[in-house]
Amino acid sequence: MNQNRAAAADPGGFSLHSTLSGAPQAIIVMGVSGCGKSSVGARLAARLGLPFIEGDVLHPQANVDKMAQGTPLDDDDRWPWLDIIGAAIAASLAKGEGIVVSCSALKRVYRERLRQAAGGHLAFVYLHGTPELLASRMGARTGHFMPPALLTSQLATLEEPTGEDGVVTVSIDQPLDEIVAEAAKGLERALR
Repeated sequence: MNQNRAAAADPGGFSLHSTLSGAPQAIIVMGVSGCGKSSVGARLAARLGLPFIEGDVLHPQANVDKMAQGTPLDDDDRWPWLDIIGAAIAASLAKGEGIVVSCSALKRVYRERLRQAAGGHLAFVYLHGTPELLASRMGARTGHFMPPALLTSQLATLEEPTGEDGVVTVSIDQPLDEIVAEAAKGLERALR
C-alpha cells in the first residue's frame, strides 16, 4: 500500500507510513473475549485502508475444540497460534504493507513475542471494558466458539498493557464508530 492510499483512507490524513522510519506498521486490536476485537479491527482496517485478519481463524483446530468445550487455553496452546499471527504480520510488513489483526494478546510476554515477529513495527489497541459489560456482550452474541464461562479465566490471565510503548487504550463503553475514531486518533499520537 502506498502512502497516498493510506492517507486517503482516513479522512484525518493519518498514514501508518508516516512513522519516523517510514516503514509500514502493523496493529493488533487486543483484549479479552467479548470486547469487540473483530468489529473494531475490521472497521479500523477499513478506515486506514489496510487488510484485516481475524486472529481467531488462525487458531489451530485443537485450540478451537478446547475452548468450545469450556477449557481455557494455556501458554502451550497459545504459542503456536501467536507464531502464526506473528508470521502473518511479518509477511505483510515484508511486502511493504501495513495490517490490522485481532488477537487477545493477554500477557506481556505474548505481546513481546508479537513485537519481535514484527521487527518492532507493531502497535496495540487495547479494548478495555468492565467485567459486567464484557459478560453482557458475550451473552448476547451467537455463533462464537468461545463460551461466556471462559471470560473469568481470560480476565485472570490478562496483564493490562498500561504503560507499554505503542499501546492505545480505548474504552468499549461507547458506540463502535466512536471506539474506532478514538483508536485512530490514539494511534496517530502514538506513532508520530
